[in-house]
Amino acid sequence: MNEPAIDSPIHLQGKILLAEPSLHDGIFDRSVILLADHSTEEGAFGLILNQPTGHHVGDFLKEKAFDPLKHIAVHLGGPVSREHLTFSAFCWSDDDHLKWQVRIPAEQAVACSRQPGTLVRAFVGYSGWSAGQLEDELRRNTWITTRPDATLLGRPHDRDLWADILRAMSPYHRILAESPQDPRSN
Repeated sequence: MNEPAIDSPIHLQGKILLAEPSLHDGIFDRSVILLADHSTEEGAFGLILNQPTGHHVGDFLKEKAFDPLKHIAVHLGGPVSREHLTFSAFCWSDDDHLKWQVRIPAEQAVACSRQPGTLVRAFVGYSGWSAGQLEDELRRNTWITTRPDATLLGRPHDRDLWADILRAMSPYHRILAESPQDPRSN
């Protein structure tokens, strides 16, 4: 497989980033990130999909107007701006592409939750990279990239999501998914 040239553009918006198994960087360890925005000039913005916090929206928003959201699990979206609860909505387009709205207000999340085929998620924090930072990490093989498939929205967004996606990619990736957390302890 040919490596991209150092100066060739990498197009990542809408892709899934899977942490390389050797990345034991706390919050990013075995993480699955939807890259919602990416440009070589501005950097990148994404949300970790597989780190539920153990809380639900109802733990934070008590008003009756937000009752449709109260059972939605709150996920840790990344290390940046973890003091804010935000919502995102995901659905599949007619042409079989994942569509998303990120950082939507709670009122809009309620409306989205009533739309068939739309998945609403709550996040504290997000993952962000400055211009060129993510590209450098990719060249150092810190992340594995893939396209989201149609099963993504129906799967549990928990710690098992990382291995589930890897297993479906290829026999090589299946081996990565089955590797122990600390290969030295094997």
